Amino acid sequence: MRQEVAERAFIGIGANLGEPASTVRRAIAAIASVPDTELIASSSLYRTTPVGFLEQPDFVNAVAEVETYLDPVAFLDQLLLIEAQFGRVRGARNAPRTLDLDLLLHGNRQMSSPQLTLPHPRMAERAFVLVPLAEIAPDAAVGTLGTAAHLLRRISDRGVNCLNEAGDLLPSGAG
Repeated sequence: MRQEVAERAFIGIGANLGEPASTVRRAIAAIASVPDTELIASSSLYRTTPVGFLEQPDFVNAVAEVETYLDPVAFLDQLLLIEAQFGRVRGARNAPRTLDLDLLLHGNRQMSSPQLTLPHPRMAERAFVLVPLAEIAPDAAVGTLGTAAHLLRRISDRGVNCLNEAGDLLPSGAG
């Protein structure tokens, strides 16, 4: 459903099957084409080690910032359509995937339903979310937990490495 006022929203993007760097870049372009939505920024791409199920390829992750007139559930529906266009099949939690789009934040909304929880319930513990989020919006408030930059200082960012435009790891200390 369309809202009268646009809200800032952040989307976590990840992939580890096929050509994940290319997939993440194409997913950002797809997010930019969502109706009633404008892409404001996207982070660098990061190669990240898997969480949970470890016997799988590394992920490529990023975060996109948008302004959208869509309410959170309508926006999530658009993200799920994009995932389906990229061949996403939902299986076991933390399993390999062609594309994963998580609605992390939508304005200052705090909500919990079977379909959607905002802020995303595990984002404050995940460096693969906080590193790219803090890159583009260090002052983004994660509910009542603090800002992205504050939360990032509380966890290890080991296993999260910035990629260059070609999809190669940047030298230590770069990017």
